[in-house]
Amino acid sequence: MRRETEVKHHPERHRPKMRVSPEELALLAHTVYGEARGESFKGQVAVAAVILNRVQSDEFPHSIRGVIYQPNAFTAVDDGQIHLKPDQEAYRAVKEALAGADPTHGALYYYNPEIATSTWMEKKAKHRKAIHIGNHLFLK
Repeated sequence: MRRETEVKHHPERHRPKMRVSPEELALLAHTVYGEARGESFKGQVAVAAVILNRVQSDEFPHSIRGVIYQPNAFTAVDDGQIHLKPDQEAYRAVKEALAGADPTHGALYYYNPEIATSTWMEKKAKHRKAIHIGNHLFLK
């Protein structure tokens, strides 16, 4: 019951809850860990939320696997960090996002402006409202 209370009163609740298979849960946790380990818990929830927002968007594949493995979509896939073993915080962040938490308010993109090598996201950020969480900028 305590968990329901936390979810019910979460101020950043935005998206409907999503159910996933154990394999999808693990894939999400691997991706979040590869992309956002070292970020705050909120930053990890934000990365998971972007993946789930993409699944629900007509601009992206409609499956978690399809979104994550879309060519050049995630650095962790491209450089193999997706194969690192996720910690419990990554799983917790994914579960929070699956419960509906979205600190990005519907963002479909994110990047770290300090280390990004592509100017595509920087150009996109200039024309859209961005939310700064940790080292990442999140935008729709």
